[in-house]
Amino acid sequence: MPDARRSSQPSRRRFLATGTTAVAALAAGTTRAAAGGERSALGVVAFSCGIRRGQELRRDPASDLFEPLRFLRHCRGLGFGGAQLTLGVLDKDRAKALREAAEQDGMFLDGIVNPPRDEGDVARFESEVRTAAEVGALAVRTVVMPGRRYEQFKSLQEFRDAAAKAERMLRLAKPVVERHKVRLAVENHKDQRLDERLALYKRLDSEYIGACVDTGNNLALMEDPYAAIEALAPFAFTVHLKDQAVRENEDGFLLGEIPLGEGFFDLPRMVRILRKAKPKLRFNLELITRDALRVPCLSDGFWVTMPTAPATDLARTLSLVRANPAKALQKVTALDPAKQVQLEDDNLARSLAYARERLEF
Repeated sequence: MPDARRSSQPSRRRFLATGTTAVAALAAGTTRAAAGGERSALGVVAFSCGIRRGQELRRDPASDLFEPLRFLRHCRGLGFGGAQLTLGVLDKDRAKALREAAEQDGMFLDGIVNPPRDEGDVARFESEVRTAAEVGALAVRTVVMPGRRYEQFKSLQEFRDAAAKAERMLRLAKPVVERHKVRLAVENHKDQRLDERLALYKRLDSEYIGACVDTGNNLALMEDPYAAIEALAPFAFTVHLKDQAVRENEDGFLLGEIPLGEGFFDLPRMVRILRKAKPKLRFNLELITRDALRVPCLSDGFWVTMPTAPATDLARTLSLVRANPAKALQKVTALDPAKQVQLEDDNLARSLAYARERLEF
């Protein structure tokens, strides 16, 4: 596997300089791109603005950054070209206002929904899907097994029960999304390995159930990140674009989300794979500003739900980690609240600058 850091190194200084300019503009309330009337084709996931939202809510519980129209305008001001967010159920007037605002600014919308838990929850799910259709959302992203597989489940049977429940939920969702012609994008969420997820798509057999391709998550399940994207690309409805920094530790490795272009992923390669499979595919930056996550792949408990995973997957992943050690990982909890918000804003601006410079967004 090529060393992605080496392939992107010549322009690293150049895009960081661009990112510094963008950060300064962001501090003034707008990015350079937004100030010039231009927006990127890259959208952003609401989770990427969670620190700012949380601190605003603590100051004023009535002020929610994630209110759909407000968040869309926030993304516009940052220079992004779309937003992935929880829409909930909007009345006709609010749905119309949101759709018109997006269309006027040439922005796209993705929704975020929870699948129906059981038959009694289908009506709630259908109301949210109907709202997504009314605002013109291109897809709605969902997760069918929240949490991280190696943290959440203590036995193989627990995992199998959760996987069966996930499939039941998607079977309840299937006629709803097909009726409203809204694409349900199931994220690869550190839950199922590729063979399991591809088999699930095959069993469901619906043109309206596919993937929200997260470019980083399968690494935590010891799978090759590029092979994962190749496999999921034909099913892609939307993308969570992220970079990752890694560092070995005593029971495996640390996995940290950092600005695009500052980790070890070959992002141009990833984007090419996805665009080749789906030329009109929309991409959203997902960069959750937080401490690095532990991936304890050298502990016995990690493998309880993956007993048949080949040892070569562990060897390849650790080799990749050792070949690309991060010099520093962001330690968000060590910062005071104001600096946490500043870091989150900085991460978004630097990512957007890189996406323009290197990824043609």
